[in-house]
Parts: sequence; structure tokens; C-alpha cells
Amino acid sequence: MNIEMIRAAALRLQGHARVTPLLSSPFLDKIAGRRVLVKAECLQHTGSFKFRGGWSAVSMLSDEQLMNGVIAYSSGNHAQGVALAAKEHGAPAVIVMPSDAPKIKVNNTRALGAEVVLYDRANEDRDAIGQRIAKERNLTLIRPYDEPLVIAGQGTVGLEIAAQAAEAGVTEADVVVCCGGGGLTSGIALALVEDAPKMRVHPAEPAGFDDVTRSLAAGKILSNPSVSGSICDAIVTPQPGALTFPIMQAHCGAGVVVTDEDCLRAMGLAYERLKIVVEPGGAAALAAALFYPDQFEGDAIIAVTTGGNVDPATFIRALETL
Repeated sequence: MNIEMIRAAALRLQGHARVTPLLSSPFLDKIAGRRVLVKAECLQHTGSFKFRGGWSAVSMLSDEQLMNGVIAYSSGNHAQGVALAAKEHGAPAVIVMPSDAPKIKVNNTRALGAEVVLYDRANEDRDAIGQRIAKERNLTLIRPYDEPLVIAGQGTVGLEIAAQAAEAGVTEADVVVCCGGGGLTSGIALALVEDAPKMRVHPAEPAGFDDVTRSLAAGKILSNPSVSGSICDAIVTPQPGALTFPIMQAHCGAGVVVTDEDCLRAMGLAYERLKIVVEPGGAAALAAALFYPDQFEGDAIIAVTTGGNVDPATFIRALETL
């Protein structure tokens, strides 16, 4: 992985992905005790940054691979990103999703034309299912984070952060990223090393699923004891990726662990103060920025709200925190 791959992905994404805004609110600044800028990837196509990585990978497939089709596994955001990218390239898509994924994510993935294969998150292995179907049907597997082209696509968020923050007069900041397997976190870190070297990336994770935070502290890859049990479904992964962890180890600061309740509060505040809809896993970074100020040293924090695909019942819970 290198910056040239990220810049190449940015060129392929031009005219296809949205350049999402960098938002702010004096009310959020007051809560955090410092300047807070929010990179609203919840406004990206399919409601998540995952479209970037999906398009980056699908756009590099050969005509034969596109004709045969693609397969991905995801709790929902990578699913939708790959499904839309495949649809716009005329390629069939099969998506392996956990049976307990939010209904909006399953329904949206099907609406984008993908075939959805559901599995039991607690008792079945999505990697094994995905690899088996890929082999049986001659499909190209697009992994959610341990795939260089996907990481490159996600890294374009970092390029935008560097440019937009500079326009806002911010060249030094802690950049907090909602982190599952680390594709977005590592991609942003690689981009900022080149374009904004005074910025420091920190992963944000839900309590009980803080594998990246613990792995960074231990200096080796550690896994989570459970594969489900948080409302932050988008960032619940077994362990950091084999490709992403070394990048995060080289370029990221310590992780920040937040609770599900913190994420609900951050969702409510994002709606109230920024007028954006954020899902629980997509609010972890904002929760870290707002409620864990002692974890950061600088005068500014940039939080990436990574997704906005939330079921109504969960969003109502968030609004009830206001």
C-alpha cells in the first residue's frame, strides 16, 4: 500500500463518489472543549464511506471478471457499496450478510440488485461462506478491509480531510476514525502522512469489540472474545486485518474505546447540531471526540462519521438521549 494507489483511486472516483463536507458546530466545540470538525461520510452514496472502496475495487476488474460477477461479505455498508459499484459496472453481485444485520441494510442491498445470502454470525464463518460461493460460481471476492484496492479507495477520505481542513485553517489535529477491520483507518493514516503530516489518526471502537485498540497497545494482532453484542454492527469485526494492522501500527496513535450509550448520545447530537443522520458504529469517532477529551492533546479534533444506515427504532433511541 502506498500514497500513489490512493491518488489513483481518487482519480477513478472522480465524478462517481461525493466529496463529503467537513461540518462544525459551536455547540459541539463547547462539549469537547476544543474545535471539532466532522467529516460527514454518512452523506456518501449508499450512506457510507464504503462506496469509495467498493468502486475502487470494482473499477479495476477485467471485462471477464465483471461478466462473472463479484461477491462480498459485510454487515451492510460494504455490502451496499459493492452492490452499487457492481450495478453501475453492469456486474452481478452476491453479498453474504449476517441474519441480524439492520433491516435497512439488507433491504437496501437487495434493492441495489444484489443477491443476499444470510448467515448466522455467532455460529458460521463468513470468510468460509464467501470463499466457497466465490469458487463455486467463479466470482471475484472483494474483502471489506484486507484488500489493497479497497484500502486505497477508503484512503481518499484522508486526501479530502487534508485539503478541507487546510481550507478551514487546521493543519494540526487528532483525526478520530470509527474502526472495524481498519481499512478506512489505515487508508486515512497513509493519506495524512503525505498530505497532512501534523495530523494523528486514532481508531475509535465500541467497548467489548476494541480489538484494534488492544492490538496497538500489545504490538500484535488480538481478537475479540465475541462476534456480536454491540449496536455498533458496522464496526464489529473479529480482529484487525493482516494488511491494515501494520499500517495502523506504523502511523496511528492510541485507540479510544466508547460505549453503545456514548454512540447513541453522539447520534442525537449529530442530528440536533449538524442535521445529519448517523448510525451507531458511524458515531463512535464523534463520541470519542465529544466525551473522552482527555484522550487527546491538541486544539482540534476531526471526527469521521462513517455511516448513516440506521433502523428507525435505533434512531429513536438516539433522539431520546437529547
